[in-house]
Amino acid sequence: MSQFSHSSTCNRLLLALSPADWNNVAPHLTRVSVALRQPFESAHKPIEFVYFLESGLASIVAQLPNGHSNEVGLFGYDGMTGSSLIYGDKESPFDCFAQMEGEALRMPAEALSAAISASPALKRVTMHFARALAVQTAYTALSNGQSHVDQRLARWLLMVHDRVSGDEFAITHEYLSIMLGVRRTGVTDAMHLLEGKRLIVSTRNRVVIKDRSGLIELSSGAYGPAEKEYTRITGLDLAKMDMMTA
Repeated sequence: MSQFSHSSTCNRLLLALSPADWNNVAPHLTRVSVALRQPFESAHKPIEFVYFLESGLASIVAQLPNGHSNEVGLFGYDGMTGSSLIYGDKESPFDCFAQMEGEALRMPAEALSAAISASPALKRVTMHFARALAVQTAYTALSNGQSHVDQRLARWLLMVHDRVSGDEFAITHEYLSIMLGVRRTGVTDAMHLLEGKRLIVSTRNRVVIKDRSGLIELSSGAYGPAEKEYTRITGLDLAKMDMMTA
């Protein structure tokens, strides 16, 4: 049985529920700590639990048979794992794991499926998120195909910035190369370019956002469309969207 109130959660999707719908979900929720690189889902394996993130960051990663991988989606306290369940599928073709440590509300997959069947409001909220995540994935594919590495890096940093508290977060160049699907040297060059423009300050394992507006300008339109669609589809705002320029 849940021992916390509706107002105590930080997850945007759960906060969007009415008290009655929250009461249907709450008995199945357990607050858990999320460790760095903790797997949430493994490709083509049954989904056992759903995680509504309250802090931290999750990455959805696609992998080719040759081992090459690329991030195709990310979310924080704006979303949830297990979006395949919303469409009646019990597994995902992708891996999903914690990119940054944090906390989450965990729920058994079977309990979520039952709650969605019993609550049209919960079904609507979760389906809207799944739709918004699909839109984000489409814009990631567009950005990867059309944008320069520095523009893609600017977009990715802004997406993370939307979903973390403050302006500083931990990340390595090696991990960024996986997220952006480029060689590590390309990430290093792009980081130096952003630092040279005084948009960020980067150390070995951390990045500090110094000029958000400058990053948005550098992204050349790669950042913004998916975020606006998230708000249009879900009716919810991302953390720092009020700082976004046209």
